[in-house]
Amino acid sequence: MLPAALDELGLTFYPIASVAGQEAAARALARHLLAGELSPREFTFRIHQRYGHELPLTGRLAELDDEYDVLEYGDRTVDQVDAEVTAEARRLGTHPLL
Repeated sequence: MLPAALDELGLTFYPIASVAGQEAAARALARHLLAGELSPREFTFRIHQRYGHELPLTGRLAELDDEYDVLEYGDRTVDQVDAEVTAEARRLGTHPLL
């Protein structure tokens, strides 16, 4: 019943824990970052916490979250990582809906 009702409204029903649903949620979080509602660090933290390194669409974001944790030991700056996170968010935010 719910899938049919959502379809009538032009909305997509994603089964619990489906890859398509996880990707849609990640794209929604990316749009929150791009709207200034999340910091790059908070965005990567949420993605990494929810999907780890398992979701291919967000794998690079999980790696970038790890980079934030070791910035003091490397040669990258917070601004550099923030810029890459924002670029990834743009990629996700414009990724075609499945």
